[in-house]
Amino acid sequence: MRIDQILSTSAPVFSFEFFPPKTEAGEHNLYTALSELKTLEPSFVSVTYGAGGSTRGKTLEIVKRIKDEYGLEAMAHFTCVGADVAELRATLDEMRDAGIDNVLALRGDPPAGEEVWSKTEGGLEYSRELVELISADYPFAIGAACFPETHIHAASPEEDLEHLAEKVSAGVDFLITQLFFDNALYFDFVERARAAGVNVPIIPGVMPITKVGQVERMAKMCGSEISEPLHHELHARGEDPEAVLDFGVAYATLQCAELLAAGAPGIHFYTLNRSPATRAILSALKLAKPWEKAVYPGSISRPSATRGEPSAAS
Repeated sequence: MRIDQILSTSAPVFSFEFFPPKTEAGEHNLYTALSELKTLEPSFVSVTYGAGGSTRGKTLEIVKRIKDEYGLEAMAHFTCVGADVAELRATLDEMRDAGIDNVLALRGDPPAGEEVWSKTEGGLEYSRELVELISADYPFAIGAACFPETHIHAASPEEDLEHLAEKVSAGVDFLITQLFFDNALYFDFVERARAAGVNVPIIPGVMPITKVGQVERMAKMCGSEISEPLHHELHARGEDPEAVLDFGVAYATLQCAELLAAGAPGIHFYTLNRSPATRAILSALKLAKPWEKAVYPGSISRPSATRGEPSAAS
């Protein structure tokens, strides 16, 4: 089923992101997590592409298996990197013929060992061009990434939004944000995106904090800010992994509850191929149903100060 159709319902959409493992143990972790998270009935799951398109074949293999063996809707990430247009079309043909309905169109990161992104000869330069290629000739629902804290290579927030609006106009059906830890960034970004003419659903991406060093590396790589109060709380527990995990689950649950109460269309969880934290968070959310108790039902504008700032928006 197309994700844009799933998003057209009134219920919030919950989804999980996985990456193709490089080892046998990693593959075991992935499918264990899938089996455990399946019981939560996610709306869809997504599978990433390695840097430079290095996991292209593995990504498609996992997406097919998720659909065929687990009965879950699965979306393949797809990038411009390391392929000319003919090769991009061949991969899209394979996806279509395999019954895949959804694609996340990305420019992609440079191959391992390279710091500067460069266009492949005979290929595409921008994610907008990839969206145009897909929307013109293929039946997929097209997702794209967006950046509440601005893409790390953008000259300014304004330029970043201009490119996003162009990408959406080219055929994007929905957006998923980069991970963030301060909800105020999401609310502000959505307001600015709407003002710029971006009118598709914007799903917030949330990564549960499970390890201090890991989350700091991810935040640095993505250009996501960890506020001083959050940094302090994490390092106050840095020598106690269980305490970090407990705090991370609580923090992400509060973060997601506020987002949903403010009218966010759902939550996309960056699982890092692990299930316990995400299971705990989503189970609590499904019990509490914060979207039914919204102070601002249907709104995705920033909540007023009278609501109080939960720790997720500190």
